[in-house]
Amino acid sequence: MKIKSDFTIQPVGSFYTAIAVGETSKTFHAMIRLNETGAFLWKLMAEKDCTEAELTDAILAEYDVDRETVEADVHRIVASLAEAGVFEAGTEPAR
Repeated sequence: MKIKSDFTIQPVGSFYTAIAVGETSKTFHAMIRLNETGAFLWKLMAEKDCTEAELTDAILAEYDVDRETVEADVHRIVASLAEAGVFEAGTEPAR
């Protein structure tokens, strides 16, 4: 999965906000609020096409948490972002 390039993410207090810019802003009229972990994943997916397994491994390398918890959280976040339509065409997760 790769985040569309027409999104920007900015820190706002203790969380992050992702908003659409450019062409995507014509059809995406919302903001996505992310915590630190969500922003970490967002930044990875903005850089390159990632699988859920790669995202899980990146979280495990960065934070002290068990794999089962991370896998469930990554899946939940990816599903939520897919529902919002933020992934580039052809990089969406399988349903």
